[in-house]
Amino acid sequence: MKRKYDVTALGEILIDFADVGRTDENYPVMAANAGGAPANFLSALAKYGKKTAFIGKVGADAFGKLLTDTLTEAGIDTSGVVFDPEHFTTLAFVTLDENGDREFSFARKPGADTCLTEAEVRTELIENSRVFHFGTLSLTDEPSAGALTFALDCAERAGCLVTFDPNLRRPLWKSLSDAKNAIEWGLHRADVVKLSDEEAEFMWGEVTYRDAADRLINEYGVSFAMVTLGKNGAYLANKNGGVYVPAFDADTVDTTGAGDIFGGSAVSALLSLDKHPSELTEAELRSIGEFASASAALSTEKRGGIPSIPEYSLVTERITEAGKGRLA
Repeated sequence: MKRKYDVTALGEILIDFADVGRTDENYPVMAANAGGAPANFLSALAKYGKKTAFIGKVGADAFGKLLTDTLTEAGIDTSGVVFDPEHFTTLAFVTLDENGDREFSFARKPGADTCLTEAEVRTELIENSRVFHFGTLSLTDEPSAGALTFALDCAERAGCLVTFDPNLRRPLWKSLSDAKNAIEWGLHRADVVKLSDEEAEFMWGEVTYRDAADRLINEYGVSFAMVTLGKNGAYLANKNGGVYVPAFDADTVDTTGAGDIFGGSAVSALLSLDKHPSELTEAELRSIGEFASASAALSTEKRGGIPSIPEYSLVTERITEAGKGRLA
């Protein structure tokens, strides 16, 4: 049965305030951009021609309207977005170290995204999607945790492929044991998982990327595992094998959203192959990994998440250039 949407995601959309300089008193000068892992993820999919929808909650404020307009402009269906008159849109403050890596602070006590209720979930969006995507940040608080559980149950009944990116943000959890339990719960319910090396270490201690992927496939029943290693590349695997994909060179200025863009780009490439992820060959795993890695690398050359997603032609050019370099 053909479905209207390729991917529907439920989760947070927020304003990322990114550090773009310093005042004379050494306070950060912040620039606002649309953010939130599921929103970044969907924006990459939409950029590469996939039909997407977002379910979530924002404040009935200037930022909430701006975010919804940004998603609409990105080509994402926003009919599942709810405006909350009582709670403000969540804000994240992202400061960067000398390597361009991020540190987060949040204004979310509560933020509107955590106030989504089960009754506000538009189940028809999920039922008409090939894929349902989620992270763990909706699980930090109620009622959004219950809303996500309800949505995931709906996705499973509808036969959706389920994709999961934990997106660990330690400051948002009441305890790290709660965070670990939430990730564990998500891993057991997902078909496709993107896990960072930091998240793998958080879950299981010092493990190699191959060991992490093996755990996902053999212990959790994941069909397709992606372990991202930042500037050190990524490892993609299923029951048929695994491939390591080196990172692409980039003139990095900001890594915000790069992992989400990797995930969205990878799922875009997966959907274009029109195969169940468990059936992918090693050559197909490599092609997915190269596309996602090139897209993520290019995104780090601009500031922000959604605004930094590169055009498809630029991604393929980067892959071609890198291939020629390896043959030289």
